[in-house]
Amino acid sequence: MSERSSGLASGRVERLLAQLTPQEKLGQLTQYFFFGRAVVDDTDPEQAQWVDAALSRGEVGSLLFLRTADETNRMQRLAIEGNRLGIPVLFGFDVIHGLRTVFPVPIALAASWDSVLIERVQGVAAREARAVGIHWSFAPMVDIARDPRWGRMVEGAGEDPLLASVVAAAQVRGLQGGKTVTDGHVLAGPKHFAGYGAALGGRDYDESDISDQQLWNVYLPPFQAAIEAGAGSIMSAYMDLNGVPATGNAWLLIDVLRKTLGFTGFVVSDADAVRDLTTHHFVASLSDAGVVALNAGLDMEMAKVDAAMGHITPADVDIERLDESVRRILEVKEALGLFDRPFVDEDAAALILADPTHRDLARQAAESTAVLLRNKGVLPLRECDVKRLAVIGPMADSRRDTLGPWVFAYDIDETVTILAGLRARLDGHAEVAFAPGVGFDERTYPSFFADHGPSTPDGFDSEVESARAVDIAQAADVAVVVLGERQDMVGEYASRSSIELPGNQLCLLQAVVATGTPTVLVLLNGRPLDLRWADRNVSAILEAWYPGTRGGEAIANLLFGDASPAGKLPFTWPRTVGQVPLHYAATRGHDPNRQDTRYWDETSTPLYCFGHGLSYTRFEYSDLVVETPEVQRDGKAVVSVDVTNVSERAGVEVVQLYLHQRYGTSSRPLRELKAFERVELSAGQTKQVHLEIGPEGRRYWSAATRDWVLDSTRFDVWVGTDSQATLHAEFTVL
Repeated sequence: MSERSSGLASGRVERLLAQLTPQEKLGQLTQYFFFGRAVVDDTDPEQAQWVDAALSRGEVGSLLFLRTADETNRMQRLAIEGNRLGIPVLFGFDVIHGLRTVFPVPIALAASWDSVLIERVQGVAAREARAVGIHWSFAPMVDIARDPRWGRMVEGAGEDPLLASVVAAAQVRGLQGGKTVTDGHVLAGPKHFAGYGAALGGRDYDESDISDQQLWNVYLPPFQAAIEAGAGSIMSAYMDLNGVPATGNAWLLIDVLRKTLGFTGFVVSDADAVRDLTTHHFVASLSDAGVVALNAGLDMEMAKVDAAMGHITPADVDIERLDESVRRILEVKEALGLFDRPFVDEDAAALILADPTHRDLARQAAESTAVLLRNKGVLPLRECDVKRLAVIGPMADSRRDTLGPWVFAYDIDETVTILAGLRARLDGHAEVAFAPGVGFDERTYPSFFADHGPSTPDGFDSEVESARAVDIAQAADVAVVVLGERQDMVGEYASRSSIELPGNQLCLLQAVVATGTPTVLVLLNGRPLDLRWADRNVSAILEAWYPGTRGGEAIANLLFGDASPAGKLPFTWPRTVGQVPLHYAATRGHDPNRQDTRYWDETSTPLYCFGHGLSYTRFEYSDLVVETPEVQRDGKAVVSVDVTNVSERAGVEVVQLYLHQRYGTSSRPLRELKAFERVELSAGQTKQVHLEIGPEGRRYWSAATRDWVLDSTRFDVWVGTDSQATLHAEFTVL
């Protein structure tokens, strides 16, 4: 867990454990929300008083949501002074995609397919967080998401277990600095264990019903990868998993998480999830909730007020089980150096938060994560051809929407919007006109984190603004239309029954295209949207996600060819919500040759397939060879392919390998991603790429045997630019 952690409890931990009273031990297992009286004027006074009282009794193990160095130092002093043994608290925070420097949202980072970049991004996020006294991040979210109605898709890595596993491991390494938490880094907290992304109907907090083969083959691998990367904590989920609340599920938290996946860190609940065991009608009282959660394997309760742990009496719990959890928490505090260095240097923190290299990385990340969905020769724009540029859309100049959801400690004034980025890029070369065109109806979209003012300003006249948008488009050489979902339309408590462009945005886009001006659609969003009309009628579509602090600079660079799009979709993009759930790794089923005719009123194929992403560079694949056409069951198949850059500019390609098992113990998916590699190629360059498929890539959990199997069988291999790759080979496992 840290460079100083031996894996065994130290003498100091054991001495403290021996001196703590049962109530103080339960306090160490309690984490309270605290938003900071000195900074937030509307902090719930009851909640603040509750935390103060618990601190004075030495019954707080952790606090969350403090975000500045002076706040963490102040509250740490109160914690140490209030604890008769001087035990410090852990400070946790939702460092999801940055702290002061905001990077592209997690689904965007997954679209980079670049584990090195992701690790660097989370390393910077950790550096900023640790500088202000935060010790622990509630990230990464590793829930597989295959239903775009679910708003929290934006926090994860999409639909595929291999890609999600690579992303999860990279995030853990970046946050912690490696398998142990090194100086300047924080404890990682993968979430939500397990199956939260499969909520029925994509409705946040609703139950998940997941078959065993889906649980083991799809939903658990990213957690396994995070654990193997060294994750020091795991967060349990809110929902019922197959009828049992995850936070009170001993089979899930002990048998699966600890005994099977080998997790040795500590488990924290999601916010009030222990109290919610009463809401689920799973237990009769708060004291029962605390006991059940503790016995199920939970180590720390996240609570707003009146934690369930506080209702437990010493007679309710087995002291050895209680000590086991307290020991884990104290070991983490010692491993992080909190007993010796509980405070942070406030002057040093200010310098780290202002580090310009962090902002440079934010721009680079936004350039690397954008996905070019469609391009009919319009992009990249040429400066010499653009003397008048129209920038249109309600989020084109919205700094808050450029950052995206799940950020709380940003500096809004240093955020570069798409409009600002384009104006800076064309300064002195072209006229840039702007019109929002349409607004958002505040009454339509409830917000879980309403941390900004109305998106539609007072006095906004939609008819006037729409007409103005059309006028500037008609007068322009090119129109850049920025549409999507406002940042608080995605995330927690932000599910949607539709994936259409909200409000009148489609009408605005249609009006702009009708002018005849070449149009580029730039999307700010965190999930697939219905783009059927846009795909047929718009010249180019760039998925920019929520690109972060320097997003506007990055998008300007991409549109004008200073950077080339290299992102690939981490999910299957449906045409309409009626196709949901839609993912590429389905089984063949009956009549597989007519897979695309499952609906009579709409094609069954996606609008954009998993792994799709265009470039300003063109690549060709050739000479696919399975170097080991016959392998033993415990052997590995080695595949080589030549990738050639056949254009006149350098570019990056993500070479993807998909596998299908012909026969065996179970029916296997049409295709499964089993290997990929990012390659940089200069103009005209050819590179031979080698990819391996070992036994771990062919092993799967079968409902037929209720166990893991490794079949002797024949495999199809496809290698190419996305999940519809056509270059094919075969090999046999003996």
